[in-house]
Amino acid sequence: MSEMIALRGVSKSFGRTTVLDGLDLTVPAGIVFALLGPNGAGKTTVVNILSTLVRPDHGTAAVAGFDVVASPAEVKRRISLTGQAVAVDELLTGEENLVMMGRLSGLGPRSSRARARELLDRFDLAEAARKPAKTYSGGMRRRLDLAISLLVTPPVVFLDEPTTGLDTRSRQELWDVIRTLTADGATVLLTTQYLEEADQLADRIAVLDHGRLVAEGTSAELKARVGGEVVTVSDAAGELLRELPTDGTPAGLRRALDELARDGVDGTIGIRSPSLDDVFLALTTDRRAASRGADLARTKG
Repeated sequence: MSEMIALRGVSKSFGRTTVLDGLDLTVPAGIVFALLGPNGAGKTTVVNILSTLVRPDHGTAAVAGFDVVASPAEVKRRISLTGQAVAVDELLTGEENLVMMGRLSGLGPRSSRARARELLDRFDLAEAARKPAKTYSGGMRRRLDLAISLLVTPPVVFLDEPTTGLDTRSRQELWDVIRTLTADGATVLLTTQYLEEADQLADRIAVLDHGRLVAEGTSAELKARVGGEVVTVSDAAGELLRELPTDGTPAGLRRALDELARDGVDGTIGIRSPSLDDVFLALTTDRRAASRGADLARTKG
């Protein structure tokens, strides 16, 4: 199946707050698909709907060809979900956590132990297998949590901000694990606030703002939307003073330099390629500023 996840016209409100507003989104099989967006953009709500935890108010959502409302049991058999909070029993060892959850997932005693050993090796937890989870570092707990969610390998994996709060090394270790998931044929839907994470991992990226899809494409395609180059100005200590996007042409560069001269900005000039940070700010900040302007105009009117 080429289409593993599909949302069509999905809307969801909580009270008077609209969280998703007619969202259309499809995710092909076998890729890492990242959802970006500011807090409150609707990322976690998308995951909760697709994992059958929340029902959409309008529209349809399907995973592996099964509707999340009409066939929730079929959907649950084909997914795993790792949420923002780590869900491990800290009094049990890593091995005991995995064996217990294996039994609850329907594996027999021997299969549960074998699968636990396999996952402990895969997630670099073998040396700590018989230590209580409360002694694990944040990165180790995160890896154990992800291992638990993969006891019965599903075709679709939901990772809702899985590296939040982790140090750089632990994040990169989890990135390696995520890459192996798609190498093994899984489809991964990743929500993250780390733009570097999406840049490093995602085959395709969608940007949400106010519950709507404002852009979708590869990292390179999204970067191309915000211009050809970014002119930077730094002081003698290397601190960034100003950035201006350009269209990548000599005329565009001259306009940027003229604007800096008019504003009296002085320092060392540099040029860099656009980043996902530029994409994020261009697609979300501008829309929010426009929304605030419209609200102000209505108030004055």
